[in-house]
Amino acid sequence: MADWAESRGAQFRQSRDARGFQIEQAKAAPGGALRIEWAPSQRSYIEGNELRMRCELGLHPDLQMMVLARSLMERLEKAVFEAYTDTLKTRVDTDTPEEMRWLVMFAKLKNYPHKLVKERFGAVAINQEVVSAWLENSLSDLLIQASQDLLPEERPFVLMVLRGNVYLRVAMEEPTLTEIQGLVKLLETACREAQRVNARLADGGPWPTTTSVAWQSQPPLGELPGR
Repeated sequence: MADWAESRGAQFRQSRDARGFQIEQAKAAPGGALRIEWAPSQRSYIEGNELRMRCELGLHPDLQMMVLARSLMERLEKAVFEAYTDTLKTRVDTDTPEEMRWLVMFAKLKNYPHKLVKERFGAVAINQEVVSAWLENSLSDLLIQASQDLLPEERPFVLMVLRGNVYLRVAMEEPTLTEIQGLVKLLETACREAQRVNARLADGGPWPTTTSVAWQSQPPLGELPGR
């Protein structure tokens, strides 16, 4: 893993408790700083360890999109519904992570570019047009490919565009270089496609810039240590 990080011009550091590691790359292929971290999960819906990644791209702050494993989406929707219907609560708590709140707040994609993408993944965004555009090219192709081996049906997986960055989180009890390389490729593809959508927004494309109504109390996908 350290050799692979060095080959990318990145720095590899093992955590002090030897329970994880971080890889920092000042400038990754999509053009922004990349951080990869394998460590104990920061989300209740992932047991054990997880891999989380962030690529800083400086995208439009109103560009908010999410793709996640459909099995996870259904589980989180149930949890959010139960939180809403709890007689002691009037709304989802502000410490609930974005990936759960967005399922209630944002539009769900109805027309997927491929049947298999719809079967294995769910998607939401500030509106359906932006997330449809995100998925219309190579990102869908890579998600289909990943669903065959890298992302089995019951593996929790989240891919988000938020606060100008692209985030990926996936359950990973033990890290393997092959899996991490595949997930980095998926993240980099998501970054390039997000940059394409962002450029269309910046050029006054077919979607209005939408002021986010998302609560900002919790960092996206669990803010990575050291940031």
